Amino acid sequence: MIHAVIADDEVLARQKLRQLLRDVDDIEIVGESATAVETIELVRAASPELLFLDIHMPGMDGFDVVGALSGENLPLPRIIFTTAYDQYAVRAFEVNAVDYLLKPFTRERLRTAIQRVREQAGGQSQSASHANGSGSSVHLYTNRIIFKSRGSILFLPVSDIRWIGAEGNYVRLCTATGTHLLRETMAHLQDRLDPRGFLRVHRSFIVNLKYVKEVRREANGDSVVVLDSGHKVAMGRSYRSLLGDRLQGS
Repeated sequence: MIHAVIADDEVLARQKLRQLLRDVDDIEIVGESATAVETIELVRAASPELLFLDIHMPGMDGFDVVGALSGENLPLPRIIFTTAYDQYAVRAFEVNAVDYLLKPFTRERLRTAIQRVREQAGGQSQSASHANGSGSSVHLYTNRIIFKSRGSILFLPVSDIRWIGAEGNYVRLCTATGTHLLRETMAHLQDRLDPRGFLRVHRSFIVNLKYVKEVRREANGDSVVVLDSGHKVAMGRSYRSLLGDRLQGS
């Protein structure tokens, strides 16, 4: 059972969400709040696994709530933002929100968001089972990169990314159908990606291992990673043995 809190300053919005959740068997609403302060106090008291969080609320906004809860020695619930404003989507995913629902959203769209919560919960349970009681924290890796492009908000599955290249203060995400440039650092992006699927092979390049065909030494002595598309990505000398070990172990 997933215990959830609904935080929204509009009574009708809370009622509608509660109705939509009524036939979701594994969601139990343990509380509702109308302000940021109430939300923080309720999460402290109820320790829910899921928080449906509006962004515009009296006093502090939804991001202030996340910041306040993140600073405490308590498990942070998974967050699904529910809002009428689309301009905060990128920021929402920067604070690791599970999903971002634009009002009015449908029952089907809500179900998709809840399924993502289930998948994350399942993944965390598996990771925790491999911790062997060490008490180490569980790192949840992103499965989508969200960014603005030409006035739209794009949700790019990381599984579609073949390789990533650094370009100054930006990174270029390359897929089978095109490329996307976003303002991000390689180090921060690398930390968000599951190392079981992505590997840094050069200070300026990261590759998706499922698209790697071979590692080849060119006539000039330089090593390159060859993808299944035929594209070549430069490989730094210090990364060659690491990739070789990963490919042999896969």
